[in-house]
Amino acid sequence: MSALLPLHGHDAARSALNQAVATGQLPGSLLLHGPAGVGKQRLGLWLGQRLLCTAPRPDGPCDECTACRLALRLEHPDLHWFFPLPRPKGATGPEKLAEALEDARAAELDARRNNPLRVPTPGEPVGLYLAQIHTLRRIAAQRPAMGPRKVFLIGDAEYLVPQESSPEAANALLKVLEEPPPETTIILTASNPDALLDTIRSRLLPVRLRPLPHDEVAAFLVRHGGVAPEAARAAARLAEGSIGRALAFLPVDGEPGPLETLRQDARAYLAAAIASSPVPRLAAAHACSPTGARGTFYDTLEFLTLWLRDLAAAAAGAEELVVNADAIDFLRDLARRLPSAGAVDDAIRAVDEARALAYGNVNPQLILAHLLAGLRRALTGRP
Repeated sequence: MSALLPLHGHDAARSALNQAVATGQLPGSLLLHGPAGVGKQRLGLWLGQRLLCTAPRPDGPCDECTACRLALRLEHPDLHWFFPLPRPKGATGPEKLAEALEDARAAELDARRNNPLRVPTPGEPVGLYLAQIHTLRRIAAQRPAMGPRKVFLIGDAEYLVPQESSPEAANALLKVLEEPPPETTIILTASNPDALLDTIRSRLLPVRLRPLPHDEVAAFLVRHGGVAPEAARAAARLAEGSIGRALAFLPVDGEPGPLETLRQDARAYLAAAIASSPVPRLAAAHACSPTGARGTFYDTLEFLTLWLRDLAAAAAGAEELVVNADAIDFLRDLARRLPSAGAVDDAIRAVDEARALAYGNVNPQLILAHLLAGLRRALTGRP
């Protein structure tokens, strides 16, 4: 039974990559980049399957040969998928850390086999560590186990940068890209390619993936997730063309999805900012966790920017552009009370400054207290 759901969308990129493989023109190293959750890693796995398929069709892998069946079950010995992981606790020394990370990767692969629609927890501290790249280099130095080549997929490669993991991990990968072993293809994915080292980006062929049409995202949720059509359309709109993000807006065991929770938290911040009493602002800052500025708090600030973009659309009479369509009455009411045409721009700048502070790991409580005061000034004209 297939562990991976079918690749959805990105027909143009798929066709171009398939043609490059068929004509022997695919470079040894690629970068698939585009919005988060849009399907970059799934396309990377599809490309790996195509490279290992023994009976490819004109439009891609056959899905039926032994190599394809193993790839679809995430069991092909020559298709290696690496991704950011939490740092294992209690693993001291390079060898023990490498072993613990391989155990964690195996467990995560097993979880993804059993639940292809699994949604990672937003804000969970993860990284791509030097030990993982050493494991990759060791495997790359070996001959292929059963196929004509080895394929390495490194998902969310921006977690190689020093701010997220360690500079040694990025430099170790750079050595592989500079002197790639024979019969090896390396595929990186990134939602923020600018975060990669310039020396790494310069050695990769970039392939950009764009958001999918909302109706295609909704159709996927209905067909493969068993989601009711109305709920699927709402999640697709919120996700702005990303299947991965759409899944994270859906309820899990009767509770709101992780991204839906962050979206509602961001709306609560906006409501607290414009409240006539300072109590909601003080309460919001007090309730905010004093640690983990780069985690869920940073993600919540991104949703706050989305709410402000929607507010600008409502104020301009462009309600068809509003993403948070379920809150249109709230946005209309706030738009009518804006003190000036540039109020929303000032508010967005305040959030941008807060995000910069959060990325620098400043105390989230202090950031939020200052931000809510700034939003009040911008959106109400009152101190």
